[in-house]
Amino acid sequence: MQIYLMMNFYTAHNKLGILGGGQLGKMLINEANKLNISCKVMDSNKEAPCSKLVDNFVVGDLLSYDDVYNFGKNVEVLTIEIENVNTDALKKLEEEGVKVYPSSANIKTIQNKSVQKEFYLKHRLPSSFFKTCDTINDIIEGLENEKYKYPFIWKSARFGYDGKGVKLINNITELKNLPNIECIVENKVSIKKELSVIVARNNNGQEAYFPTVEMEFNQANLVDKVICPAQISDELNNKVIKLALDTSRAFNHVGLLAIEIFLTNDDELLINEVAPRPHNSGHHTIECCMISQFEQHLRAILNLSLGNTSIKIPGVMINLVGEENYFGEAVYDNIENTLNIPGASIHIYGKKETKPNRKMGHITVVNKNLSKAKEFANSIRKSIKVISK
Repeated sequence: MQIYLMMNFYTAHNKLGILGGGQLGKMLINEANKLNISCKVMDSNKEAPCSKLVDNFVVGDLLSYDDVYNFGKNVEVLTIEIENVNTDALKKLEEEGVKVYPSSANIKTIQNKSVQKEFYLKHRLPSSFFKTCDTINDIIEGLENEKYKYPFIWKSARFGYDGKGVKLINNITELKNLPNIECIVENKVSIKKELSVIVARNNNGQEAYFPTVEMEFNQANLVDKVICPAQISDELNNKVIKLALDTSRAFNHVGLLAIEIFLTNDDELLINEVAPRPHNSGHHTIECCMISQFEQHLRAILNLSLGNTSIKIPGVMINLVGEENYFGEAVYDNIENTLNIPGASIHIYGKKETKPNRKMGHITVVNKNLSKAKEFANSIRKSIKVISK
């Protein structure tokens, strides 16, 4: 069966569907092309990065039942590059025999941060204290009853991404400026490091995990750098991997699951969030690991043997995001300087217009000496700016 499936997909046309046409889809298609797997993509933006890469690009609303259903019924395997999709349509497609990975149930759980946190409680997976609130008045009442206190983290229950829908709240003025929507309130956790592990699983139950990385964030709460491998002890790393695998097994997912983990000042490990798809914390795998997260995701959802995830060479990934106060046609100021840096690889996503904190590309710097890779990465960070004409 496995050999048949491989041959089928190596010669198929429009059998793999991808919901979302952004940079994750673009990098997924790059790997699919190597295996001669033809892809079909749907996105609401007719000029999305994937639009020029596939013969079959469909413009549609990812949250529309009809658009998702009509797109998905013409593929054999359907995957996502963003969680904000219509899960009712995915469930109907599953019932009709389309292989949907990640499953509609897992996407629905992860879409809502309150439901996601309840999942951790149910499965006894460590996470920070939280309270679900429907309105601002619910939050104020919780403060008055001393269920939590300033400062705390506010997160919109749905549709938050790339630092959006997450705020540190220090006082009543900041609180009253929040939108009056379903949200969660989390304790502010004092942390040493933010770590991430990406776990892959196929339908046969085979699993593999990428080396633990540590992430550094910018002021907008976006990932600024990913460092591979994480600079932690072997003992701690074993605990991190165990927590990641326990989380993966609880979801019983197929494909990739990126698990973001806080290492607190008290050396406690707490799950922050998960993503059931290729993830920003795994871009470095293209250059640093024996297999990239994108090829691994394809192998997992097509039920092929998973690849070797070990490190070929250490490295640092830097996100290129739009600078503050710049809107319009993107200009990558000083990016040509990167061509002179040994071990640096540039990835530009193909988004025509920049805006503040929009992810526009990334650069990975590899070096046998991780300290040297960090040094080069810091130099790049200081010199390159994404601005507009």
